[in-house]
Amino acid sequence: MHHDATRPIFENRYDAGRKLAEKLSEYAGKSAVVLGIPNGGVAVALGVALALDADFDIVISRKIPLPQSPEGGFGSITDDGTIILNEELIRKTGLTLQQVNEQINRVKSNISHRSSLYYEDRPPVVVAGRTVIIVDDVLATGYTMQAAIESLRHHKPKRIIAAVPVGPAHAVKDIQKVADRVVTCVIGNQSVFYVADYYRHWYDITDSEVLSCLKEWKIRRNGDRIQLPERKRRTT
Repeated sequence: MHHDATRPIFENRYDAGRKLAEKLSEYAGKSAVVLGIPNGGVAVALGVALALDADFDIVISRKIPLPQSPEGGFGSITDDGTIILNEELIRKTGLTLQQVNEQINRVKSNISHRSSLYYEDRPPVVVAGRTVIIVDDVLATGYTMQAAIESLRHHKPKRIIAAVPVGPAHAVKDIQKVADRVVTCVIGNQSVFYVADYYRHWYDITDSEVLSCLKEWKIRRNGDRIQLPERKRRTT
């Protein structure tokens, strides 16, 4: 569905996860793996994993921020060292090799801390030969999702599906080139994309909330699943 962001679509990330799960209902009970990208993507992924009765884990992929404008980024890096760079933006901004490497090293340090915090002593879930659904709360530039996809390809999954509640049309198109499938609830058409236009309540997800999501999945995995609406059958 295409949308002009005249009103919010989602109450919050958890509501977005429930709505995204409806778009992925064909994978329910199919032994899929749902991987949330911290921090915001984990809150969305929780509802997807519970609804699909899927294994749930994280894949750490972080934006590499511009030195003078940290809200912007010139690429992304994952916990296994996979790096995706926007070479054109690096040239336009005049970043030196030293500046690029300094930013990469800062993000690597942050990832190392997060990896220890999130995984503790447990191994990551096995994805080889399985359908993997990578979930984030939004596609912005798409580099974070692209890095996560490239990283997971090294682990030989059967199929990789990129799933997000919302993203601009150009970013969705870019991810379609590297994922086996892209699933969204809505695609933004406006010339300037603001994710907060699509969420009524948009706030930063803390590390504590990420850990709570992982714990919640463990508690509820053996309990009641979220019920998805039944598909209407066509009448002849």
